[in-house]
Amino acid sequence: MRVIDSHTAGEPTRVVIEGGPDLGTGSLAERARRLEAEHMDFCASVVLEPRGHEAIIGALLVPPVDPACVTGVIYFNNLQNLGMCGHATIGLAVTLAHMGTIEPGRHKFETPVGVVEVDLLDANTVSVVNIEAYRLHKDVTVEVAGHGPVTGDVAWGGNWFFLVKDCPLDLVPENIRPLTDLTLRIRKALEEAGVTGVDNAWIDHIELFGPPKDPAAQSRNFVLCPGEAYDRSPCGTGCSAKLACLAADGALAPGEEWVQESVIGSTYRIGYRPGVSGGVIPTITGQAFVTSEATLIFDPADPYRFGIRG
Repeated sequence: MRVIDSHTAGEPTRVVIEGGPDLGTGSLAERARRLEAEHMDFCASVVLEPRGHEAIIGALLVPPVDPACVTGVIYFNNLQNLGMCGHATIGLAVTLAHMGTIEPGRHKFETPVGVVEVDLLDANTVSVVNIEAYRLHKDVTVEVAGHGPVTGDVAWGGNWFFLVKDCPLDLVPENIRPLTDLTLRIRKALEEAGVTGVDNAWIDHIELFGPPKDPAAQSRNFVLCPGEAYDRSPCGTGCSAKLACLAADGALAPGEEWVQESVIGSTYRIGYRPGVSGGVIPTITGQAFVTSEATLIFDPADPYRFGIRG
């Protein structure tokens, strides 16, 4: 299996360019469901140890349905598919440029949740126009074990998020373990309280906010991804959900730029235009860098060929 690795603002992406499973035909959403239902061993083997680690997001290239799209892509981790992934879309654009598949300019990628547009500004810088994001619930309070009440918003940015405006801990790398523990407890509290997205969707991302360290930024965040890994980047779909909340609160005007800082200090430049269904159409701009090209080998005699699962 051939893969190309990159990182976007510190967060890794592994693009599967050859050797993935045959998902047949149908919409991207149908093929994504087939991947999750029938091929999670493949997903775990690509992103987990001994070939990877829990923070890696996989991107499986598949033929698009829409002929205007350069490629179709299904994003995944070791647990499930992701509807959309901002950092991986930036990483995919830079990877395709590295392969000579695309040149600077505007291109379309088809994802399970819709078509997204990317603008490859140079070899490493990409702007992504995401699907429409929106806030579902404002000021939801849950009782978090070992902490007390926590209030946040539920919003969609391509994945479901619970966004907590005022983090009780300093958002610095030294606090990554306690931040992870807190967000895991928040997610469990949401589950126990029955707080979900549309159609009882699991709120699998928890996003904490605090003041930035860089005076050029407006905010700093910590994002728990569906497993127990944190996002090294400011999280593209999380930024989309954040923009939906800012817009709903009247705190950011259309076309106004917001600089979002991650827990490790990397940044995205983000903004939005009004959506067609009451939400916002986010734009996320960041940088990615290709880090390796590899052939993954799956020896039938290897007891850990499907990954090491915790």
